Amino acid sequence: MSKLIDTFDRVINYIRVSVTDRCNLHCKYCVDGSFGFIPHAEILSYEEILRFIRITARLGVKKVRLTGGEPLVRKGIGYLLGEINSIEGIEDVSLTTNGVFLGDKIEELKEAGLRRINISLDTMKKDRFAHITGVDAFDDVIRGIEKAVDAGLDPIKINTVIIKGFNDDEILQFVKAAKKWNHHVRFIEFMPFGDSTLWNSKDIITSRQIEDTIRTAFDLTPTLNQERGPARMFDIAGGSGKIGFISPVSTHICSECNRIRLTSGGMIRPCLFSDTEYNVKALLRGGQSDDEIRAFVKEVVRVKPEKKHEMGQIRKCQRSLQGIGG
Repeated sequence: MSKLIDTFDRVINYIRVSVTDRCNLHCKYCVDGSFGFIPHAEILSYEEILRFIRITARLGVKKVRLTGGEPLVRKGIGYLLGEINSIEGIEDVSLTTNGVFLGDKIEELKEAGLRRINISLDTMKKDRFAHITGVDAFDDVIRGIEKAVDAGLDPIKINTVIIKGFNDDEILQFVKAAKKWNHHVRFIEFMPFGDSTLWNSKDIITSRQIEDTIRTAFDLTPTLNQERGPARMFDIAGGSGKIGFISPVSTHICSECNRIRLTSGGMIRPCLFSDTEYNVKALLRGGQSDDEIRAFVKEVVRVKPEKKHEMGQIRKCQRSLQGIGG
């Protein structure tokens, strides 16, 4: 079996697959008012997604994460999960969700082989949740988390974007929740995407600043045997949960990048912070063989950039996270 290796000797063994650009929330930092949905016919079918994953599995891809939009708004997501789990070479299948529909879908997902999950949650306050997302669904998310615990999913990772003057007063509350729930809470720096006027470099609270705030009240020790990924993980003294920091703006995590993204519209995106995309849907629908598509994917990986721009030069990606897939 050959491997996907870029020109900087990074082995690419992880793909993030956006199954839809649609979402039931309208988070202020994720989308903007001008964003239009992709026509249904232009969204990759499950059969096309599965073919792509089978092809990349032959190239050494072992890990798949399903994203959106919100993946749980797409019908039959359990079927897709189950089929991916049956692909030879795929060792880990996970899902990122906003959690609103998780309580209703958890049994279907568990039966399909889901073992762990990431849930996006930026506030522990019900009113603030409605303000950030445009939807009064905080109780549904908490119910979804509780159902995930009952179903035995482990670990449950809570992804929290911290924005100055927006939710930075809740940092310690999230740490308390990690201890109480025995979850992983991962603080993510505010990233520049889309045309939204909300993003401003002055609103960034760096991972170092978040960590300093936490250390005023909690003792943190680096987690032993950390899994490969963008998060620096810490154990919390006196608790079984973990805290993580994902620092895409203030530091370069690019040297550890082992992933590419497949958008719901069928574009391969080698770098989250670049607008450069490559149309694999045209090949999937154009009669090209698996070998031809495999060669195309290898070439795309070869042009994966070494790193994003330096912090002071970061520009906004023109597409929103909803359009890219998180």
